[in-house]
Amino acid sequence: MDINFEYYKIFYYVAKYRNITRAATALGSNQPNVTRVIKLLESQLNCRLLVREARGISLTKEGERLYAHVEVACRHLLHAQEEICGHDAQRYGTVDIGATETALHLYLLDMLHDFKLKYPAIRIKIHNHTTPEILKQLESGKLDFAVITTPFEVPKTLCCEKVLDFRDILVAGVQYKELCKEPLKLQDIVRYPLVGLGSGTATYELYKMFFIEHKIDMELDMEVATSDLILPLVENNFGIGFVAEKMAKPLLKGGKLLRVPVNFEIPGRSIQIVMDQGRGKSLAADTFYKYISFTGNCKERVNALK
Repeated sequence: MDINFEYYKIFYYVAKYRNITRAATALGSNQPNVTRVIKLLESQLNCRLLVREARGISLTKEGERLYAHVEVACRHLLHAQEEICGHDAQRYGTVDIGATETALHLYLLDMLHDFKLKYPAIRIKIHNHTTPEILKQLESGKLDFAVITTPFEVPKTLCCEKVLDFRDILVAGVQYKELCKEPLKLQDIVRYPLVGLGSGTATYELYKMFFIEHKIDMELDMEVATSDLILPLVENNFGIGFVAEKMAKPLLKGGKLLRVPVNFEIPGRSIQIVMDQGRGKSLAADTFYKYISFTGNCKERVNALK
């Protein structure tokens, strides 16, 4: 089937904006021409792709399936165009990164700060989802890298590189100060309201299995979508929770949070960069990867000398 690739580009913008007028403006075209092309594409594919609604358009199931492929292809082509047209290809372009909240705060923010100072023209897009969703998007080609926290399982097509080890601590609000008198046993934790990341996240599965291994049934009293939401809930005495020590430090120093001593070892964790080595990276993505690899190795050498 010989379909003009320009049709797919026009479909990409219509599906992206969910609005034919906005798509036409972005393409430097007009609404009748965009509508005509979409009808031609639907005719050649022998299926309906769009449905007009009062507030714009929506995609049919076939349209959603097509967009999943077209979006990846167009994004890569547009990024390549940006790089080739730039005066210095390595200093232009866009890097798409999927990151969990913990990985963002413990590792990625510091790296991005220095990277943007050196490469201000390279655009960074951060996609914040759960670990399983990030890996799914990486495998489909929608992301250049994933920066995520263990535990997770990756398909053989992806490779991982550890960049940081860290441990969680158990924290509580000031109304739970009695918990600081002596180390808390694991089996006693379930007597108190527990705040944490909900089911479907890697962190939830980690602690669920940790408690099961000790023959304890763990149930959360309050579930949150991202790790940075645990702290305000704990601070306001809705319960106790496990959080990365670095994220809790400011509130601990300010006396708004209390570190609860425990008589067991909390599972160690790490932050890892995940990528698809079988898929070529853009020059911008390659520049980013080389930068963080070099910076990370330098920090390791400095820490080893301390």
